[in-house]
Amino acid sequence: MIRMTVNGERREADPWPGASLLQLLRDDLGLPGSKNACEQGECGSCSVWLDDVLVCACLVLAGQADGRRVVTIEGLGDNLVSRAFVEAGAVQCGFCTPGFVVAVADLLRADPSPPEAAVREALAGNLCRCTGYQKILDAVRLASSEAGS
Repeated sequence: MIRMTVNGERREADPWPGASLLQLLRDDLGLPGSKNACEQGECGSCSVWLDDVLVCACLVLAGQADGRRVVTIEGLGDNLVSRAFVEAGAVQCGFCTPGFVVAVADLLRADPSPPEAAVREALAGNLCRCTGYQKILDAVRLASSEAGS
C-alpha cells in the first residue's frame, strides 16, 4: 500500500509493483490531467511536483512516492499560469498544456520575472507538436507580468 499526499489530500493506492507514478495518478487515483505520451521523460506531458521538485511522473516508480507530497495539474486548479495560456492562445490541442502549466508554475515560483533564456531552458523538457512555441512563450510572459504586479 502506498500512502501519500496528493494535491493536499491524503491518498492511498495499491498499484502493481512496477507501476509508475503517472500510472498511479491516472489509473488508481483518477487524476487524468498528467498525460501519458512518451513514457521516457522526454516530452514533459506528465510533469508533476514531487515534494516541490518538478519531475516527469513517468520516470518515478509509484513506490517512490510513498510518504511524499505530489501536486498535479489538478492541484494547481484555476491559476495565473493556466489563465495566461488560455488568454495567449497557447493551448492548441491541449495535450501538452498540463505539463507546460506545471513547469511554468514551477519556474515562476523560483523567479517571478525570469529572462527569456531562463524560460527557454526551463521549458526545454516539454514538447508541443502543434505549435512553434511562440504562443507558449507569450503565455509565460503574460503570467510573469501578472505575477510581478
